[in-house]
Amino acid sequence: MPCPHYDIRIVQRSENESAVAAAAYQSGEKLFSEYDQEQKYYSHKSEIVHKEIMLPPHAPLEYADRGILWNAAEAIEKQWNSQLARRVILAIPRELSPEQYADLLRDYCREFFVSKGMCADFAIHDKGDGNPHAHILLTMRAMDEKGKFLPKSRKVYDLDENGERIQLPSGRWKSHKENTVDWNDQSKAELWRKGWSDTVNRYLEAAGRTERLDLRSYARQGIDKIPTVHMGAAIAYMERKGIQTNIGNLNRDIREANRIMQSIRQMVRHLKSWLADLQEKKTAIMEALEQAKEPTLQELLYRYLALRQEERTGWAAKGQLKGSVSDFNRVEAALDYLRAREISTVESLDWQLDRISEKTVSIRSSMKKAEKRIRAIDTMISYIDKYEKYRPIHAKYAAIGWKKKKKKFAENHREELDTYNAAVRYFKANLKDKAYNRKDLETERKQLAATLPRQREKLEVVQADVKILRDVRHWLNRVLPSEQYRQTAEPGKKPSVNESLKGRQERIRQEQAALITDYGKEVRNFER
Repeated sequence: MPCPHYDIRIVQRSENESAVAAAAYQSGEKLFSEYDQEQKYYSHKSEIVHKEIMLPPHAPLEYADRGILWNAAEAIEKQWNSQLARRVILAIPRELSPEQYADLLRDYCREFFVSKGMCADFAIHDKGDGNPHAHILLTMRAMDEKGKFLPKSRKVYDLDENGERIQLPSGRWKSHKENTVDWNDQSKAELWRKGWSDTVNRYLEAAGRTERLDLRSYARQGIDKIPTVHMGAAIAYMERKGIQTNIGNLNRDIREANRIMQSIRQMVRHLKSWLADLQEKKTAIMEALEQAKEPTLQELLYRYLALRQEERTGWAAKGQLKGSVSDFNRVEAALDYLRAREISTVESLDWQLDRISEKTVSIRSSMKKAEKRIRAIDTMISYIDKYEKYRPIHAKYAAIGWKKKKKKFAENHREELDTYNAAVRYFKANLKDKAYNRKDLETERKQLAATLPRQREKLEVVQADVKILRDVRHWLNRVLPSEQYRQTAEPGKKPSVNESLKGRQERIRQEQAALITDYGKEVRNFER
């Protein structure tokens, strides 16, 4: 069903947002915000077909007034970064009649929000352009039996194995915070999304419709397709009028890509039988490779490709194909780089990586030194400008002989004299009684600034080389994992250069025999 839009977000004070403004927008009413003393109003009443406030049993009846409810919700929040309200925007299926919209939203809010203690303010918008949708604004705090908002979290003391509180060295008791409600749990978003699809599907079934709503992604539904992009009302209107848009063109490209991918999947199925005929020919080649004394970088990298292919077992066909193509392109580009620099062994790779890493450190050190000197020159020139600008004023001040006249002149020119004296103090601290030379400083700065772009270009080139070599080293570590590598490398993180080089010789000797025996099998699995 083409209406999967469902968006949950938090109205936050840190983003200069207001719960009163959000309520005014979705209801089309003029609401006064007591927090910022502003009138909130958005003139789009024509598209609002229904609005309603639903309260839990213990909520004050006065909260049925939209202005009172959301001003109260904002008043209880004292922090500058408080979360004021939760906002849900969802599309309503066009397959249902407009008369059912209000009942649909009412049932959904009652079951998943109001019954849990939230105040729900919802409004249905429909301009008749085929995009009916609803806005739901929810309170963030629970209420007690008297209708008073409760804290969002509470202090809980940690207990030892005997059920006693744990005292810290400071004399305080060890404790932690716990949320009073679970409304902010990520699992709730999944529950609410599924609840919306279930509620919609009940109404569709009752109306005798065969369509069903499923808010899960294509991947989670097991559908091997690229999802299109949500266009929104304005773009959909332009497309219906024959006006092409970027998003519309993107969706057309996605549909064409899905058609091509379907053709590719059919082609792959036909190729499997053809590949089976090549197995006997490949056997002879594999036997020759198995007799190799020492694996080359190319062999190790193709073994890495085979390992990656095994890790994608169970993926969708599209994911396997996309991952294999991406890995193959990266490895081939790395091999081209290695061939151009005559790097064919692990030892030569490590040597080259060390050499380029040292070069990177040297360039960075030189750049930092030049940048530091430029900043120092800029500061010095700034003080020179201030010194020369206010030197005449200081000369006048020094020439005055009368004490009262001199004091009055100092009061009238306090800022200029302070700036001049600050410059003098800076010269004494940095020039060591030497005279400054603006021309020499400017010449030096110009020369330093001219060297930085060239150094930056060199650094970018060297960094690109380091990235390629480190990627290759990381791939080799995947197929030749040493004990040192397993102990020092963090899960999901590439090891440092020094870590990856430790124990390299011993690792190669230990795994040489296993590589020669298993390599043919790994390559066959990759090709298959």
